[in-house]
Amino acid sequence: MQAVQNTIPQRSQAFDDKAFLVIEGVSKVYPTPTGPYTVLENVNLTVNEGEFICVIGHSGCGKSTLLNMVSGFASPTTGSVRVNGKPIKKPGPDRMVVFQNYALLPWLTVFENVYLAVDAVYPKKLEQEKRAIVRDHLAMVGLSEAAEKKPPQISGGMKQRVSIARALSIRPEVLILDEPFGALDAITKEELQEELLKIWNEHRCTVLMITHDIDEALFLADRLVMMTNGPAANIGEIVEIPFPRPRDRERIMEDPQYYDLRNYALDFLYNRFAHDDAA
Repeated sequence: MQAVQNTIPQRSQAFDDKAFLVIEGVSKVYPTPTGPYTVLENVNLTVNEGEFICVIGHSGCGKSTLLNMVSGFASPTTGSVRVNGKPIKKPGPDRMVVFQNYALLPWLTVFENVYLAVDAVYPKKLEQEKRAIVRDHLAMVGLSEAAEKKPPQISGGMKQRVSIARALSIRPEVLILDEPFGALDAITKEELQEELLKIWNEHRCTVLMITHDIDEALFLADRLVMMTNGPAANIGEIVEIPFPRPRDRERIMEDPQYYDLRNYALDFLYNRFAHDDAA
């Protein structure tokens, strides 16, 4: 892989004073009956405002733990996570999470699931304003006609669209996606990837997304963050994705550099950091 490695654009993890999101010297240690268990150790990452970052790595490498610290659901044992220079201490509407399992309330309609978030974040807005925000965001993801249906009445792809609409309706500064398309079929997954890119191109919030799908990461991301194996996982490499935006899937897949990048990421995961099932 040496010839390929020399062609892969990489970015230093050095800190930038203008960085929007800063993860600095972060470690996460959990107490266990057999002693401390280190999930992450000395993780450093800077993200500029409006960047789309994908994170890949084997199960157990701490990807979700890292994003939980950005969302505020968990705190680092050492180090700090900052947005706009302010330490993250708890969840907040400036950071919204979209989960793989949708996290919708099944007894509420599609409209009501989105309205719940809008009402919680903007309680002082007029009722008609809040309802207009919900309608606009359901239209954005193509769900206007499903507004009065409940989650059990719609498909998995539609549920994920509701989750994305709900997340974007409160205009978060950081959108956190934890394998949002992992449970979907290939066709639906590609449709939602296209939809996500379209919405992101319009709003340009900062995105952190966990994925196991290298092709998905190469299509969506500005940079690909590759994690080493746990325990004591950290960032092994950060690879620049050079394809211009807006992106066309067919055009990208005709580019020889696409396969160089794909093979490089595969080599990282399955040769240099192969998962040890026995361990």
